[in-house]
Amino acid sequence: MDIKFTQRLSFKQARLTVLVGFILGTLLSLIQISIDYASEDASINREMLSQMEISHNPASRIAYNIDPELAKELTLGLLRSPAINAAKLTDNNGTVLANVERPRLESRYRLLSDFLFGESRQFEDVLFLSHLPDEPLGTLQLSADTYAYGERFLRRAEITLLNGCIRSLILTGILLTLFYFMLTKPLVRVIGALSKRDPGSANQHKLRCPPGHERDEIGVLVKVANQQFISMATEIQQRRNAENRLTDYLNELENIVSARTTELKASNTRLSLSNEELEKARRTALDMAHARAAFLANMSHEIRTPLNGLLGMIALSLDSPLSAEQRQQLSIAHDSGKVLVELLNDILDLSKFDAGQLELERIPFDLGALVEDTANLLSQNAAPNVELTCLIDPQFPSMVLGDPTRVRQIVSNLLSNALKFTRFGRVDVRLSSYPGGVRIEVCDTGIGIPRDAQVKIFQPFTQAGAGITRQFGGTGLGLALTNNLCEAMQGRLSISSEAGFGSQFSAVLPLLTHTPAIPPAPLKGQVISISAAGSGLAELLDSLLPAMGLDYRRYSIDESLAGCSPDLLITDCPECLFGLRPGITAPILLVTAYGNFLPSEQAAALAPLQQQARPLARNALYQTLRRILHTADSPNPGANPGEASTERRARILLVEDNPVNQLVAKGMLSKLGCDVAVAGHGGEAMLLLEDNTFDLVLMDCNMPVMDGYEASRRIRQSGRWPQLPIVALTANAMPEERERCRAAGMSDYLAKPFRREELIMLIDHWVAATPAQ
Repeated sequence: MDIKFTQRLSFKQARLTVLVGFILGTLLSLIQISIDYASEDASINREMLSQMEISHNPASRIAYNIDPELAKELTLGLLRSPAINAAKLTDNNGTVLANVERPRLESRYRLLSDFLFGESRQFEDVLFLSHLPDEPLGTLQLSADTYAYGERFLRRAEITLLNGCIRSLILTGILLTLFYFMLTKPLVRVIGALSKRDPGSANQHKLRCPPGHERDEIGVLVKVANQQFISMATEIQQRRNAENRLTDYLNELENIVSARTTELKASNTRLSLSNEELEKARRTALDMAHARAAFLANMSHEIRTPLNGLLGMIALSLDSPLSAEQRQQLSIAHDSGKVLVELLNDILDLSKFDAGQLELERIPFDLGALVEDTANLLSQNAAPNVELTCLIDPQFPSMVLGDPTRVRQIVSNLLSNALKFTRFGRVDVRLSSYPGGVRIEVCDTGIGIPRDAQVKIFQPFTQAGAGITRQFGGTGLGLALTNNLCEAMQGRLSISSEAGFGSQFSAVLPLLTHTPAIPPAPLKGQVISISAAGSGLAELLDSLLPAMGLDYRRYSIDESLAGCSPDLLITDCPECLFGLRPGITAPILLVTAYGNFLPSEQAAALAPLQQQARPLARNALYQTLRRILHTADSPNPGANPGEASTERRARILLVEDNPVNQLVAKGMLSKLGCDVAVAGHGGEAMLLLEDNTFDLVLMDCNMPVMDGYEASRRIRQSGRWPQLPIVALTANAMPEERERCRAAGMSDYLAKPFRREELIMLIDHWVAATPAQ
C-alpha cells in the first residue's frame, strides 16, 4: 500500500518536532540577538566617552593656548576612529579652532542599522585645566556614526539566524530518517500484511510482529489485530451455523404461512363484509348529521321569523301611551321573548361546538368599550338595589386582537348570570391585562354557589340546584357555553364562590395587545364626589379622575361640605342634593340606576344638573366632564343623556316579504328618524334603487321571486352602487349563513330577532349621523 510522503507518520512527527524546535531555536536566537544588541548599544556610548576622556587634557591645553594647528591635528587624529565622522574644537569665545568631518559609509545594512542604533550620536565635552576646574576654556564636540557598530551587530545576527536554520534542516533530515525506520517502515509492513488477508475466511493466520517492536505500540497493535482475527473467525463460524438453522426454520415457516394464508383469505372476506357495513353506518351518520344541521337551520329560521315580529311589535307597543298594567304585561312578554331568543342562541352555539363548526375571528377591537356597551345594554336587568360598575385598569390596551362577537358573548353570559342572582349590593366587571392576554372578572354579592355544585356548574343544562331553576329561571346553558368559548380561545374560566357571600367568575383569554393604552387629554378643575366608601362609584372615580389630571376628593354621605367650592359635584345619592344645592352652585352629575332619572320638576330645581345611568362608561364620563368643566353656559343643563343632539336621519331600503316583519322594522326605523322604503322581494328592490338614492339596504335573505343573495349579487355586479352598504336580515343563525352572505356581496349580518340597540349600532356604523334640523 503506497502512502504519500506528506501523509506518513514519520513526516508528520518530524514536521511537528522540527516546527517546535525551530520555534524554540528562533526564540533563543532572538533572545541572544537582543542581548547582543543591548551590549553593542552600550559599547557605542562607552567607546565614545573613552575617546572624550583621552582627548580632554590635550584639547584643554590647545584651547588654553589657542593653537589652531594642534587643534586640527587633534581632530584629524580623532577621525581615525571608525565610529567618529566629525570633530569640532572651539575656545571659550566660540571661535572654531578646528572642524573636520568625513562622509558616512553606505551599505545594504545602513537603513536597518540606523533604525536600531540611530543615524548618529552627538557628544560634547567642556574643556578646563585640572587646576582650574571652574574656568571653561572651550568645548570639544564629536559626532559618532553608529553604522560601524550596527554593521558588526547585524552580521553577527545574520550568522546566528543562519546557523539556527541550518541546524533545523539538519535536525529535520535526521528525524525523518529515524522516524521512517523506527515507525513508518514497520507500520507499512503490518498494513501490507493486513491488506492481503481475506476478511471472509474462517482460517486466519497470525500476523508477524516486526523485529524490535514486540513491546512497543506496534507490537501491541499486532497483538490486538491477531485477537480480533480470532474473534472474527469464531463469529463467522457461528453465523454459518445460524444460517443453517435459519434455513431450516424458513422451510418450516413457509409451511405455516401457507396454512395461515388460507385462514387470512377467509378473514379478509369477513372483514370486507364488515367494512361495507361500517361504510353504510358512516354514511347513515353523515346523513343524520346533515339532517340535524338542516333541521337546526330550518328550526332557527322558522322560530326567529315569528319571534322577530313578536318582539318588534311588543317593543313598538311599549313606545306608545299605555296604562301601568298594560305596560307591565307587555314588558313581561318582551322579557320572556328575549329569554327565548337567548335560549335559542345558546342551543345553536352548543350545536356548533358539537359539530366542530365554531370559527373564531382575529381582528383588532376595543375590549374596554365592548365591556361597557354590554354592561349598558344589560343594566336594565339589574335589580333596583344593585349597583353595576365597570372597573377597567387605566393602563388597559386601547385595542386587542381576537373575536369581538365571542368575547361579547362571554361578558354577556357572565354579567347576565351575576345580575340574575344578585338582589342587593354590587355587581362589578373588572378588566385588566397581563403579558400575553387579558383577564375579565365578574364579581357579585349574590346568593353564591356551594362548593359541591361548583364542579358541575359548567356542564350543559346544569344549575347549582333544582330550587335555582324554580326561583330564578334559566336553562343552565350560559356557563357551559361560556366555558366552551374560553377553551376555544385557548383560555380558561374559573370560579371562586361561597354560598351566601357572592361569586367571582374569572375569564383569562390570550388576547394580544394591538394598540397600547392612550391616556386622555388632561382636564383642569376641582371635582368632589359624595358616595359611600364601599360603593362602585367611589372605586371608579378614585381610579379615573386623578388619571384625567383633575383635583379630586371624595366625601362620605354624612360628611360636611362647608367651605367647598368645587367646579363639579358627582354623587349617586339624590336625597343629599336638595340640602346641598343652596350652598353649592357648581354643576351636579347624578349617577342613577337604569330608568331612575329624577322627574323634570326636581331636575329643574337642582339645575345645573346632568344625569347618567349606571354603569358609567369611561368615554361618556370624560366627555361629560370636559363639556361641564370647559363650557360656561350649558344649552340644556337638565337634559337627560338619552336625548341625543343628533338624529339618525337616513334613507333606508327595507327588503322584506313578511308583512309583520315589515311593520316591525319600519316602525323601529321610523322612531329612529329614518325614511324607509319597503320592497317585497329583490326584483322590487332593484327597481327602487334605479329611481331613488338610499344610504343603507336591509336585505332579507329568503324571499319569493328573487331572494336576497341573488339581489345582492346583481347590485354588486352592476357596478352602479359599489359603496352602498347591504346588511343581511336573516332568521338563519348557522355559521355558514354569514359566509354565504359575504360571498353574495353583503356588507354585514344581523340575525332575527334583532333588538333596537343592535339596529342603532348598525345604523351608527354604516350611516354617519347628521345634525338635527
